[in-house]
Amino acid sequence: MPDRAPQPVDRQLPTEEARDLIALVRDITEREIAPHAAEEEEAGHFPRDVFRLLSDSGLLGLPYGSEYGGGDQPYEVYLQVLEELAAARLTVGLGVSVHSLACHGLAGYGTKEQRADHLPAMLGGGLLGAYCLSEPASGSDAASLRTKAVRDGDDWVITGTKAWITHGGIADFCTVLARTGGEGARGITAFLVPGDAPGLNAALPEKKMGMKGSPTAQLHFDGVRIPDSRRIGEEGQGFAIALSALDSGRLGIAACAIGVAQAALDAAVGYATDRKQFGRPIADFQGMRFMLADMATRIEAGRALYLSAARLRDAGRPFSRQAAMAKLFCTDAAMSVTTDAVQVLGGYGYTQDFPVERYMREAKVLQIVEGTNQIQRMVIARHLAGPETR
Repeated sequence: MPDRAPQPVDRQLPTEEARDLIALVRDITEREIAPHAAEEEEAGHFPRDVFRLLSDSGLLGLPYGSEYGGGDQPYEVYLQVLEELAAARLTVGLGVSVHSLACHGLAGYGTKEQRADHLPAMLGGGLLGAYCLSEPASGSDAASLRTKAVRDGDDWVITGTKAWITHGGIADFCTVLARTGGEGARGITAFLVPGDAPGLNAALPEKKMGMKGSPTAQLHFDGVRIPDSRRIGEEGQGFAIALSALDSGRLGIAACAIGVAQAALDAAVGYATDRKQFGRPIADFQGMRFMLADMATRIEAGRALYLSAARLRDAGRPFSRQAAMAKLFCTDAAMSVTTDAVQVLGGYGYTQDFPVERYMREAKVLQIVEGTNQIQRMVIARHLAGPETR
C-alpha cells in the first residue's frame, strides 16, 4: 500500500446542504462504485443497480426543480458531484451527465403539462435517458442530420438512424432531434421518445478502447410513431434546444474529465511516494516532483475554469464561450495528466494491475464527445472574431 493515501478534494461549496450532498456522494462511491470499477469495466458490465441507487438518493436530477422531483442545486454543486462520480468510475459520472442532458430539453422547453407528466419519473423514478443528435453521416455537422419526423394526424412518424448514443439499447427514454422541415438548422424539431417504442431498435454496442461498461450503440427508428404531445418546443426549434443542452452538457464533460484526472494524480502520487529506486522514493527525484506538480496544476486550473463557467450559468449570464473553453481545457488536461500518470508508474502503468492505463484510455473519449475539441476551438474563435467568412 502507498505510504501517502490520497486526500479528498478540498471543495468550496456554497451551502451546508451542498457539503452534505458531497459527503453522501463520497460514501456511495467508496462503498458501491470504486471497489467494482476495474473488474466491471473489464467485463463490460453496465452498473444499472448503481443508477437506481443514485436515483433513489436524489442524485439523477440535481440541477432541476424540486417541484418535478429535482434537487434544486446550482450547477456549481451538480458539476462537483459529477467530478466525484467520474473519479470513482467514468461510466457512472458520464452516464449521469448524459441523463441530465437528455432531461434538459423537456425541463427547459416543455409545457407545464409535459413537465408534470414526465419529469418526476425522469428525475427521480429510476429511469435512465439517452440523447440522440449524432448520426452516421452527421457528427460535428449536426445541423445536416437526416432522421425524419413526418406528421400523420396527431402523431409523428420517425425514421432514421442515430449513432454514438450513450445508453443506446438500455435507455428508458430518448430525446431525439429529427428533421421536420427543410434543410439546415431551422428544419429540426425535438421529441421525447419512450425507450420501448415499437420500431425503435438498437444495434450491437460499439467495441471501444475505453468505457467498456457504458454501452454506446446506433439506434434505428423504423417508423416510430409518437403523439404530438411528445414534441418538445415548437416545430423547427429543435436545433436551438440541442445547442442549449450542449452548452450545459459540455460543462458536465469538463467536470468528468477533471474527476478522471484527479483519480490519475492520486494514483500517481501514491505510487511515487511508495516506489523506491536508488534507495529512496521516486517522489524524491526532482524530475518526478515537477511532473506531479504540473499534473496537479492542470487539474486545479481546469476545476477553476469549469466552476467559473458554472457560476455564470447559475447567475443567468451567457456562458457558451466559457463552456467551450472548459470542455477544451479540462479534457486536454485529463489526457495529459493520465498519460503522465502512466509514465510515473513506468512499466506497471502499462499493465492492468494499476488503474492508470484505464484512466488514459477513458480520457481520450472526453476530447471527442459532445463536440470534439476542434469544434470547441471553432466555437471559442467565433465568440472572439465572429463567424467565418465564406
